[in-house]
Amino acid sequence: MNIFETIRIALQGIGANKLRSSLTMLGILIGVAAVIVLMAIGNGASKAVTDQIEALGTNTLTVRSGTFGPPGESTRTQFKDLTVADTEALMDPLLAPDVVSASPVVGASTTCTYEGSSYSTSVSGTWPSFFEASNSKVDTGTYFTNEDVVNNRRVAVIGTTVVENLFGTVDPVGQTIVCDGTPFTVVGILESKGSTGGFQDADDVMIAPLTTVQSHLTGYGSLDTILVQAASADQSDAAQSEVYAILDQRHDITDTSSRDYQVLNQASLIETIQETVGIFTALLGAVAAISLLVGGIGITNIMLVTVTERTREIGIRKAIGARKSAIMGQFLVEAMVLSVLGGGLGLLLAFAATRIEVAGIQPVIVPASVVGAFAVSVAVGLFFGSYPANRAASLRPIEALRHE
Repeated sequence: MNIFETIRIALQGIGANKLRSSLTMLGILIGVAAVIVLMAIGNGASKAVTDQIEALGTNTLTVRSGTFGPPGESTRTQFKDLTVADTEALMDPLLAPDVVSASPVVGASTTCTYEGSSYSTSVSGTWPSFFEASNSKVDTGTYFTNEDVVNNRRVAVIGTTVVENLFGTVDPVGQTIVCDGTPFTVVGILESKGSTGGFQDADDVMIAPLTTVQSHLTGYGSLDTILVQAASADQSDAAQSEVYAILDQRHDITDTSSRDYQVLNQASLIETIQETVGIFTALLGAVAAISLLVGGIGITNIMLVTVTERTREIGIRKAIGARKSAIMGQFLVEAMVLSVLGGGLGLLLAFAATRIEVAGIQPVIVPASVVGAFAVSVAVGLFFGSYPANRAASLRPIEALRHE
């Protein structure tokens, strides 16, 4: 008996019990789809977080005031705030050759109005260098300038979310909005960076000159952060060391464990997040793979039932000369067909499911998971179909013929 005849008989066997065969394939289908979809969700979450961090620039360092260790760990009794003088010190080309720019930032929440429309957003007061460092590009209009900062001009660049909520279809450039009683002239609109689900909307922002925000909204207190731009992502670590050296000296820090500020390295943060989410994604895939195991057990169960039902048929075929390999091949092919069809349908279901956002996250298929899940489904059919096939092929013809 050739391979084509074996396949034909195997397909006839499957077709004779359509409902049972469909239910068996369903287990493999769900397993394959679950592996691909769950890994796609994990990959999508990783991409969403990474994109939002990269939107701030992969070669940036964020300096924040205060201690961030466990309570009681710091031995310092006095803390120095971050100041504009600190920012200027970080731009010393001799002490910080790997630093391109440093931008002071103060932030506040504000409610802005325009012709009856009202919207609450966050405002950041800073210098023009902030735009390049944070990868904030103007789509329409222009940036404010150093002259605007020096002259305390009430101008602002706003994000697309603010535009949509305040202006609708009206061109905002040149229009005046009133934020907590202070009028600001919109000089530019930022390119959209987008947002994902529950993550912060990067377009819900208003950026204005530092002096203007301090004099009208926040007061002349300490800075919230200093955004430092390194020459490149590869030089971020060197720039971070330079920032530590300069600020340690300015803040009279002798013990590095008791710093009164923290430096966040975007490149290191992205790497850490990717590693963490990668582990999470692998765990999701492992959990989903259990359903493939269950599907394989289902194949074993159904094929054993099939062998029992067709014991007499097996006896007749062996009595008229069918080889053991032919009998084994028939049932092995049946198990393989069930797993391959189930795996193929699982791929189609997964491709359809990953087009739907889950909790605001757009799943991103991992190619390796597609290949791996389908390969495992085939291996499952081969492994779990081997025992029933071998059992069928090992039946003695005389005992099989006596079976009722």
